[in-house]
Amino acid sequence: MATVNPPRGMRDFLPADKARRERVLAVIRERYRAHGFDEIETPVMEEYDRLHAGIGGDNEKLAFNIMKRGITAETLASTEDPSELADLGLRYDLTVPLSRFYASHRSELPTVFRAVQIAPVWRAERPQKGRYRQFVQCDIDIMGDATSRAEAELISATLDALDALGLVGAQVRINDRRALDATLDAFGFPVAERPGVLITIDKLDKIGPSGVAAELRERGAAASSVDAFEAFLAGLSEPAGSFGAEQIRGLLPVGIPEEIVEHLVGIGEAVSAARGNAPLVFDPFLVRGMGYYTGTIFEIAHPDVSYSLGGGGRYDGMVGRFLGQDVPAVGFSIGFERIVDLVALADAEGSRSIVLVHDKDVPMAELLAHKARLVAEGARVRLERRPRNLKSVLERAEADGYTSFASVAAGQREIEPKPLG
Repeated sequence: MATVNPPRGMRDFLPADKARRERVLAVIRERYRAHGFDEIETPVMEEYDRLHAGIGGDNEKLAFNIMKRGITAETLASTEDPSELADLGLRYDLTVPLSRFYASHRSELPTVFRAVQIAPVWRAERPQKGRYRQFVQCDIDIMGDATSRAEAELISATLDALDALGLVGAQVRINDRRALDATLDAFGFPVAERPGVLITIDKLDKIGPSGVAAELRERGAAASSVDAFEAFLAGLSEPAGSFGAEQIRGLLPVGIPEEIVEHLVGIGEAVSAARGNAPLVFDPFLVRGMGYYTGTIFEIAHPDVSYSLGGGGRYDGMVGRFLGQDVPAVGFSIGFERIVDLVALADAEGSRSIVLVHDKDVPMAELLAHKARLVAEGARVRLERRPRNLKSVLERAEADGYTSFASVAAGQREIEPKPLG
């Protein structure tokens, strides 16, 4: 029989997989709600011009554009400008739609608005392991608060959600884009070179200081700047002590504005007050690729994996593109597709998940009466006609999350569930 697959980079989910995903999402939603965040919903599509306003970084290149109605073959043949062919696009993240949403509804929202968005997004990625064209993002954002309290709330809520999922031991690597700019200033990198310089610096943990210096030279970066940067890296050592002003200053060149250090320290103090500890690690070379970040940036690190489990940052300039005036904003996104396979949550139905295996001569009225009584008692119930190979039916039911079964014959009054497995 021919195999009929979903489109490349997209996936089907069997019942057990879907149930596991929903259990994880339910925990995330519950913890975010407990921290005072309110869930919103935005359309899967946005105006083409909004998705291509220069605020989405490289993701804009990966947007799925939606062709205008009535486009003719002659128009397709005569233009190569996508803006003449498309007027809408599928959202490639949840931050741009949130900024538009806030600009549309600001008068109806509190001064400081705490939003949850959990929804699919679409990117025209090259499909490969861990990269999909449709995937779920779990975002929390705070609009209207420029203080370090906003970052601390996001970090505390996110760590709480990870704890509830059983992913204890997570750390948050933290930096500030303003500190990165000041660092590049200190070493004399011209402004025009900085996008490429940051791309190379972002590889520091993979290729090391010598590899970074070599790649910067290959890029044609100013030789004196590369020399100064390489010398700084060679003399850099991890300062003693936990996350705090002394550690941050020890990992930055002289001349970094003090307000940046104070902002980061304030985040650490607030997270410690909330959790009894601050699992923060200052990383002076954490970059994060999104071009709209204007201040604090952060990523989730976990000892069990080599990749980040989420990240975010402050994007104070984005809402102004829609509203005409800047609004402070900061967000944190859990990488749902990365964590869902790392957690193991028990089925909430527990022992009240029952498969009723019935003989073919059992009247439907009797079957539905048994089922209705069990459902009213809080059970999850599936009806299965008894096959020749009962084992395969029970194995499938167990894979779908059922924990018990019962045989039903015509005229039977009592149901006696037995454990599966």
